[in-house]
Amino acid sequence: MLWEKELETAKEAAIQAGKAILEIYQNSEEWKVEYKEDTSPLTQADKAANNIIVKLLKERFPLYAVLSEEEKDNTNRLANDYCFIVDPLDGTKEFIKRNGQFTVNIALAYQHRAVMGVIYVPIFKELYFAAESFGAFKKSADGEEKRLYVSDNQEISSLRLVISNSHGCAQMDALIEKYKITHFVKVGSSLKGCMVACGDADAYYRFNPTMEWDTAAMQCIAEEAGAVFRQMDGSVMRYNREDSRNTKGFYIINRQENLLV
Repeated sequence: MLWEKELETAKEAAIQAGKAILEIYQNSEEWKVEYKEDTSPLTQADKAANNIIVKLLKERFPLYAVLSEEEKDNTNRLANDYCFIVDPLDGTKEFIKRNGQFTVNIALAYQHRAVMGVIYVPIFKELYFAAESFGAFKKSADGEEKRLYVSDNQEISSLRLVISNSHGCAQMDALIEKYKITHFVKVGSSLKGCMVACGDADAYYRFNPTMEWDTAAMQCIAEEAGAVFRQMDGSVMRYNREDSRNTKGFYIINRQENLLV
């Protein structure tokens, strides 16, 4: 496999970070929650996970760039074909709510494509991972590993939609109303993309802006499971960009027939 060393390192880093996150999640009576300039929350779990991941990635791959939500951006990365894209704790709001719906996201972008992705779910000890032309897989807490495939449902009337737990919007409400969608579930973090990759949901539409580290790992896993991942205008999502905001929104669908926008 082309990205084997990168994938194994990302798995190791995600699991180590997940352990640190859980220790804080389970043992802290009160978390000190800070707020960044964009008003998004930041906890000591975000910082601890970031330190573990970035340290290991830089040790193993010193020539690769790293773009992390919790690191000061070094724009020298733009000249590098290889860039790890990291969200040390995706779903900080869910972490604060203590609902367990948070993940660790690590991806590798090569020449602006997400070619490797790892998503770890600390609370369930579930590991999702994929690499370009390798397939997508889920490893459960008991060690069972299975390949992931999207569902084959193409009936709009029975479409299973997954939507954001903390980022609702009028466009999403209008879509549900227009197509009379009754099968939908609210979930936090990159778990939404994992649900489509697993076949547990058929589609995920996201109108609100996100960031590269929110989508890179999820995109690789979903696509390797057979999903269609595009920006809302139908264009391909590129990574390691000067502007890390995903301003166009995006969708993940199991089949092209379920394109509703």
